Amino acid sequence: MMDPYVSMVVPFYNEEGCIEELTGSLVEVLERTGLDYEIIYVDDGSTDGTFEALEKAFLKYKKIKIFRLGKNYGQSAALSAGIDNALGEIIILMDGDLQHDPEDIPQFIAGIKEGCDIVSGWRKHRSDDLLSRRIPSRAANWIASRISGVKIHDFGTTFKAYRREILKSVRLYNNLHRFIPALASWTGARICEIEINSPKRKSGKSKYGISRTLVVALDLITINFLLKYKSSPLQFLGKIGLLFSGAGFLGILLLSAGWLFFGLDMTANRGTLLLAALAVIIGIQFITSGLVAELTCRTYYETQDKKLYYIKTQKTRE
Repeated sequence: MMDPYVSMVVPFYNEEGCIEELTGSLVEVLERTGLDYEIIYVDDGSTDGTFEALEKAFLKYKKIKIFRLGKNYGQSAALSAGIDNALGEIIILMDGDLQHDPEDIPQFIAGIKEGCDIVSGWRKHRSDDLLSRRIPSRAANWIASRISGVKIHDFGTTFKAYRREILKSVRLYNNLHRFIPALASWTGARICEIEINSPKRKSGKSKYGISRTLVVALDLITINFLLKYKSSPLQFLGKIGLLFSGAGFLGILLLSAGWLFFGLDMTANRGTLLLAALAVIIGIQFITSGLVAELTCRTYYETQDKKLYYIKTQKTRE
């Protein structure tokens, strides 16, 4: 049996009211493409009737696979479970709350066929609340684009398509599913963007709001570190260490010169001297932490057989 060409990966958490309508629309659109496909549903530890609704869809349609997680691990983990079990050359991720329109799927497939490695959806005309969703989202997307260097407008939407080898080169954890294009950018992936529909939620309750802004900000710090210093943490920690140590040594030098040549009272300035000495110690700690992180990084890459590069095309002769 041949592997499918397209894999749809859809996570659910307490979305029982959406499954029947979403499945019908997905099957209709995918059948219309004429491509072989599979639909992978992942129940992320739902506490309502989501799994029972997924079972009904499984019995009704032959190309559906369902996976039920032991508890609510979060969207990144649920997506990872689906991705790990996806067989398609093209893997399309989307949410299960009916806020992504299956009619956009042919656009994603066309983008990959035209040579893109990642096709990212852009909710240009959003139907969300202006103050609680759209303004924070625009600010977060602007910052994410500047930090990561990936020029797309909408990091927040899950609705994206990937070549299988690109997506499976990325390991997801915490909430980093939003930033897969940024994480995959180290491979040199060609990233394209298409406008998608943004329907209003018909049932269920949104899991996102303005409170997520702080979480996104912390994720951006993580992304920035991973993109720049994943294989060389000493370059990051060492710079901070040198800054502290340099300031501390300069302070001690100035105080010593003042004491030797200008009669500076060291007793009256002992607080300043202690701060300078503390800065030196903190700087040394940052540098040694960077060295330990370098050793840990090397151990990780060597024991896991991880590569520091991604080969896009290979041609060899025996």
